[in-house]
Amino acid sequence: MLDLDPPLDVWGLHGAEWLRWDGRHELEHAPPATQARLEELREHLRRDSLGGLFEDKANGVVMHWRGVSRPKAEQIERRTRDLFEPMARLEGLALLEFEAGLELRAGRDKGGAVEAILAANEEAGPFAYLGDDVTDEAAFRAVNKLGLRGLSVLVRREKRETEAGIWLRPPAELKVFLERWVDAVGGI
Repeated sequence: MLDLDPPLDVWGLHGAEWLRWDGRHELEHAPPATQARLEELREHLRRDSLGGLFEDKANGVVMHWRGVSRPKAEQIERRTRDLFEPMARLEGLALLEFEAGLELRAGRDKGGAVEAILAANEEAGPFAYLGDDVTDEAAFRAVNKLGLRGLSVLVRREKRETEAGIWLRPPAELKVFLERWVDAVGGI
């Protein structure tokens, strides 16, 4: 599609899915017994989404409550936590909080994805990780461990507490950053 040389790997599901440039595909799953319990939860949430927006992912389940009133959001969050938190103790599952939602999931997080990318490309650099959500904090921490080789960038309209090295307000500051980055690394 982009006809890049060399071709790129693509990561998804907060780092649990890896589509390699050569077509190989890796998806992290929970152990079979845990996977069976996760499927039971999926069936429950298909019947009763707790008033929120249920999202079924290949490696987990997600409940969103963005855009609803504060009292309703608190009710959805409480009901979701009642279901997700006990299951997060099962082998291979973790609870991931994000803005206006919770995800019960298997597999590495974004920090784990950054670590895997860098392990596979030890001589790569410099690099930047840009993110906007609290789920990006694990990746910011992984990047920050590498010192000057990497840059962690929070991209969002409002500043918040973060592990990122810098904050950019989109779209203008992001556009300038990307233009300067391309110039600094010698083009795409």
